[in-house]
Amino acid sequence: MNRIVAIVGRPNVGKSTLFNRFTESRQAIVDEMSGVTRDRHYGKVEWNGQLFSVIDTGGYVNDSDDIFETEINKQVEIAIDEAAIILFMVDVTAGLTDLDMSVANMLRRSGKDVIPVVNKVDNNSRLLDAAEFYKLGLGDYFAISSINGSGTGDLLDKIVNSLPEEKEEEEDSLPKIAVVGRPNVGKSSLLNSLTGENRNIVTPLAGTTRDSVLIRYKKFNHNFFLIDTAGLRRKSRINEDVEFYSTIRAIKAIENSDVCLLMIDAIVGIESQDLKIMSIILSNNKGLVLLVNKWDIAEKDSNSASKIEKHIKNKTLPFTDYPVLFISAIQKQRIHRVLNEALRVYNNRIRKIPTAALNNYLLPLIDKNPPPATKGKYIKIKYVSQLPTFYPSFAFFCNHPQYIKEPYSRYLENRLREKYEFTGVPLKIYFRKK
Repeated sequence: MNRIVAIVGRPNVGKSTLFNRFTESRQAIVDEMSGVTRDRHYGKVEWNGQLFSVIDTGGYVNDSDDIFETEINKQVEIAIDEAAIILFMVDVTAGLTDLDMSVANMLRRSGKDVIPVVNKVDNNSRLLDAAEFYKLGLGDYFAISSINGSGTGDLLDKIVNSLPEEKEEEEDSLPKIAVVGRPNVGKSSLLNSLTGENRNIVTPLAGTTRDSVLIRYKKFNHNFFLIDTAGLRRKSRINEDVEFYSTIRAIKAIENSDVCLLMIDAIVGIESQDLKIMSIILSNNKGLVLLVNKWDIAEKDSNSASKIEKHIKNKTLPFTDYPVLFISAIQKQRIHRVLNEALRVYNNRIRKIPTAALNNYLLPLIDKNPPPATKGKYIKIKYVSQLPTFYPSFAFFCNHPQYIKEPYSRYLENRLREKYEFTGVPLKIYFRKK
């Protein structure tokens, strides 16, 4: 199921501002100077109870107009390949440009669901000017102002109505385990070692894998699907687009999985890209096992593993309750422990706690350590229940849910983890009015 929306367009049309508004964040740097965004940003958007992923493809800075256009087109091609919906953003103040028409021609031929978005329409005069963009030949457009939010609600309505229907359960009930990570960390080598077959091309060149691969694994009393996430399509793009390819395809694999094996390189260590991929895993409420690969060739002593694990978990605070395994995919060191841990995390993710047991355990703890009073309001939690979701989520019913802060939510999460086996799984805690 592909629920990825890509924002494409020339630099300085307001893509990053729209991304920040959608994700309710300031992840993407916004500046009046064109081409500030060089990295691609991605985040989760929730609208009317529906979740989807959004990609800000960014602009490109170069003195050469030809290279400039080439880079824009390259990013559009990636979006066409990978996204379910493309938001093609243009600027009403600049008017229709030759580059806009060039991109529109490419999008029209793609057959993908394209939504034209005319930005910076913040008065009636500009609303009339926006009609020029019918010349793009992409049908009706949405006139918005990403900086003040006008029109973005209607645009979000259109997006969630156009996305493929969200399904928690696949037709096949077998667990799905995705192998994810930066390019060249050994994802395909691990799958080859696990399956005993050279199903996937393995080279030292980053981004060899083209598409996500679904593999049925039925050995050693195990029965599930493995998903190998793709890297890069064409060698010509390896230097510039490898991270974008790996990220956008990792998102698709993560969204369709139950548990993710996040591989990092023991030689390089944990990097910002690894942390970004982990945040996608957690925001999608998937199980996590972290694999430190190439351990056979890493410099180490008797305490190296514990030091590295502590360093990794310091980087991922506050979520630290997940397994870390030190492996060698090529030498097959500890790779069967990988499967056991993945299935343990899967079982933790689907664990259901009886309501009576939850209340018998938690309510006495809450009475001893109640939520702090806020604005003179004393908070009384009266009842706890696990919600019927496909991941562990709990509702705490109380008299003033709006006054309970994040530290107390973490306190409750820690008590749940102490009592019940939820290793490798993010927990969601909600406070509701009794």
